[in-house]
This record gives sequence, structure tokens and C-alpha cells, in this order.
Amino acid sequence: VIIGTKAINAPHFVGDVCAEFPGHIIVGLDAKDGKVAIDGWSKLSHHDVIDIAKQFEHDGVEAIIYTDISRDGMMQGVNLESTRDLARAIKIPVIASGGVTSYDDVKALCHYETEGVTGAIVGRAIYEGTIDLAEGQALADRLNPPTKY
Repeated sequence: VIIGTKAINAPHFVGDVCAEFPGHIIVGLDAKDGKVAIDGWSKLSHHDVIDIAKQFEHDGVEAIIYTDISRDGMMQGVNLESTRDLARAIKIPVIASGGVTSYDDVKALCHYETEGVTGAIVGRAIYEGTIDLAEGQALADRLNPPTKY
């Protein structure tokens, strides 16, 4: 289950659902300039992305989907610095979203796998044809071979 704005507006809710459904809760954090956006990106909250992610980690969230809303759908490349900084600040996985535009972005994100960036959401780049899903996945698998469980 992925929780967005409700996680920000009712933080106690996150701890409650994590306790009820351990290992099944992901929080989507949409941000601009380090602040969390809410209500379909229409408002910026006062919450710092890293601070709130640490709180959600403490609450038992399984992973964070991090979207830099200034880059999402703009075909400008992923915000590597912010994504890396978030991944370094917490111990739970970070899934990058927003701005993944090219195979270079896929390669760059793969370099941060050991720091906690464990995946990427690719949208418009597939639609626009700048990334082929199978080729992008094959590239990621070559750079970071999947772990067998």
C-alpha cells in the first residue's frame, strides 16, 4: 500500500497502519526544494523531506517513493543529488521517481544502489520512447544483478 498526502496530514495514521500491516506500507513523498508537497502537488508543506522520511522510517514504513515534482514529466533528468541525499539519510529503500528520462539516468541511479536507491519509476520516458522498458531493466540488472532469495 502506498500512502501519500494522508501520511503528511495525519502522521499517526502511518504508525497505526504499519503496526497493523507490517512490511506492506510505502510512503510516497513528493517534494520541491526539499519540502514535501501535498494535495496533488497544489501545496508545499512545512515538512522537510529528510526529517519526515526519518519519522516514517521510525514508524515502520517499508520504503519511500521519492518524487522531485519540479522534474516529474519534464524530461529534464532525475534529481540525483536530492535522491542520493535522502537515501543516505535513511536505512529503508528509496525508489526514485520524477525525471528519469534516459539510460544515463538509469545508470546514475544504479550507482546509488549500495546507498539505498533500490528502484525507479519511469513514466513519460517510456511513453516518449527515450527509454525502452526491457532495455532499461536489462541495463539495471547488468549494473546491479538482482539478488536471488
